Amino acid sequence: MTVTAGPRVYDPFDEAFQADPYPAYRALRDDDPAHRHDDPPFWALSRFEDVWRAVRDNAAFSSEQGLTFHPDEIGALGLAPTIVMLDPPRHTRLRSLIAKGFTPHRVMSMEPDIRAFVRARLDDAGARAAAGEDVDLHREFSSPIPTFVLAELFGLPDGDRGLFDPWVRALTAIQDGGFDLGVLDAKDAVAEMFGYFSELIKERRAHPGEDMISVLTQAELDGERLTDWDILGFCFVLVAGGNDTTGNLISHGVMLLDSDHRQRELVAADKDLIPGALLEFLRLEGSVQGLARTTLQPVRIHGIEIPEGQKVMMLYGSANRDEREFGPDADALDVTRKIPRHLGFSSGVHFCIGSHLARLQARIAFEELLARHPHVGVDLGRAERLRSAFTRGWVRLPATGLDAT
Repeated sequence: MTVTAGPRVYDPFDEAFQADPYPAYRALRDDDPAHRHDDPPFWALSRFEDVWRAVRDNAAFSSEQGLTFHPDEIGALGLAPTIVMLDPPRHTRLRSLIAKGFTPHRVMSMEPDIRAFVRARLDDAGARAAAGEDVDLHREFSSPIPTFVLAELFGLPDGDRGLFDPWVRALTAIQDGGFDLGVLDAKDAVAEMFGYFSELIKERRAHPGEDMISVLTQAELDGERLTDWDILGFCFVLVAGGNDTTGNLISHGVMLLDSDHRQRELVAADKDLIPGALLEFLRLEGSVQGLARTTLQPVRIHGIEIPEGQKVMMLYGSANRDEREFGPDADALDVTRKIPRHLGFSSGVHFCIGSHLARLQARIAFEELLARHPHVGVDLGRAERLRSAFTRGWVRLPATGLDAT
């Protein structure tokens, strides 16, 4: 079945859909909430309640067959399944072990270094704006923040950080492309990064420090420790899934505030609104638009039976704009909105393990950016959107409204 919304159709590969998926999402929610896509074959859930229940139902919906509608991305990656591609009970034990090295306290201890880095980026942006140069908000501000944070978290030596940037770009492209190793030189990047981190893990096992990798090498639960593959897989997840998603949260937030200057004034005047505003940004422009699960048994939704063994896309980007959950103004930005439930970081056992790190980075970014440049905006006429069936973000996003410093 083809669902139309004006000139729009639900086709995850179509450039027009990727540019503005929201009319098609609304059509799916209203007319075809358990949608069957033919090529490639998968199903799509678009209403909030349906997605919310599905991602919390591990008995019916599994992550072990991969996160996209491609049939075998785990095999294509050539890696052992990472934490995001496991079900309980193995997922539960692995997550408990990883949590010992990735605690909220450890993340919050990074705040001074993150703030110093953000201020330095803003110093550079302000100086360049004063000189009449263009500043790319996404490439030169939003995206470098999580790259810096990951390098700090992993404890990479200063001399090795130049190696990290191309790995981040390649692994981010894997995530954006639905774990397609044909993107860029992704296979070489994975091999290089894993070779480097394998040696780093051996070194940290022998001589542990204060960094996250050192802590993970020593983490223990009931006599079980993380293997090198477990730690490598988690590093992969953080880089591929947590880098540009955080950068795009920051960039989308600036774009959304520029679309409603009254909302921007509210946030600029009261930084206590920023944490709630971040959830609203994620709700309206989620960095991850959809990921898949696989049915372990027949599932009946809205009178339609989805057979066992079917890939089912959880359309977070649609669910988070569902009027049934968020009211008739679900498409509108409201930085004071109360959001008791949302899917910006998924839900259930696969609730994003790095959510506290993403929120910390974005909070600091907006505190410093709006304090320095309260009229910051973006030039959408010269912007370039990322093309992806799974993530939503930017390749280029020129900044406007930067005050000279």
